[in-house]
Amino acid sequence: MITSKVISNGILRALSTILIIGIILYFLYEIQTVIVYLCISLLLCLIANPLVQFLKSKLKFSNSLAAATTLIIFILAIVGFIFLFVPLIISQANNLSLLDTNQLQHQFVETELSIERYFNIQHMDLNKVLRDSKVTSMLDFSYFTGFLNSILNFMADMGMGLVSVFFITFFFVKDQDSFKITARKILPDNNEDKIINSVTKINHFLTRYFIGLLLQLTVVFILYLIVLIIFGNKNAFVIAFLCSILNIIPYLGPIIGTVLAAILTMISLIGQDFRSEILPTTIYVVIGFLIVQAIDNNISQPIISSKSVNSHPLEIFLLTIISGILFGIVGMIIAIPVFTMVKVILKEFFPNNKIVSVLTERI
Repeated sequence: MITSKVISNGILRALSTILIIGIILYFLYEIQTVIVYLCISLLLCLIANPLVQFLKSKLKFSNSLAAATTLIIFILAIVGFIFLFVPLIISQANNLSLLDTNQLQHQFVETELSIERYFNIQHMDLNKVLRDSKVTSMLDFSYFTGFLNSILNFMADMGMGLVSVFFITFFFVKDQDSFKITARKILPDNNEDKIINSVTKINHFLTRYFIGLLLQLTVVFILYLIVLIIFGNKNAFVIAFLCSILNIIPYLGPIIGTVLAAILTMISLIGQDFRSEILPTTIYVVIGFLIVQAIDNNISQPIISSKSVNSHPLEIFLLTIISGILFGIVGMIIAIPVFTMVKVILKEFFPNNKIVSVLTERI
């Protein structure tokens, strides 16, 4: 028989459960930065694992020495990545310092008149249009100060974040065997094997995925480099490297890379004739980059991504697009690794479910 005491106790338990869940969610929200550090450290641990195993098995390094060596390699790679762009920044700054604004304005006016004559367009006074639209009165230059402060704060947070991530990663890499032993003691006995198998498979697939991603970026880098060298870009290596890194962002990254390559190409050609040198060369570079993107999007990316995580290319495409719509750029980047993890877990815990069996038939 249900009494008022039973009902009140049930309500109290429900309210207590909701309160506890709310406190936990609030706590997780407050420490979201730490959670991000942990996730990045786990990702770096997965990437570093093949190198660590090589150092331990082939070179007989201890756990601490292998972990330290791996992190030093990561740090050197980041430092090298930063210094790689110093020559590019210096050369572009020199190009801008040598810029003849009067000559550039004259070339712009001449180009505008040529386009108008070619397409039979009535002459338009751009300065008058800008004055009539009152765009300049709408600009608030105080935003520039806030923007600079934001950059400085971002750099400070980035430095603190890198130190924290590398510190956590060191212990993840060094003590991963101890963590596995401890996890076996904590995990419930009835699901212990399933969880361990899931972690092992996830580690395997994500390692393959990152190797495949590295292969894809290498292919794109080589093709970009060929295009830039053909058209005589002075900073071909650096620009190709930067634009290939942007390819980590599916579909949107190549567009950003193409725009960036066009801008850097135009800056590197400053001082030459706009119509006969700068504009044609920039157009050729953009066309070359579009051809590379067509090859990457239709051949290398679907094949490498699908082979590395055992998923159909159409599945990868739809998953990336949907993740981009729902979660933006970050969603597009993490869509494939997260989806792979979910599929492995579903197959391990629900192997007899029809929907799960269809989704995970390639795993």
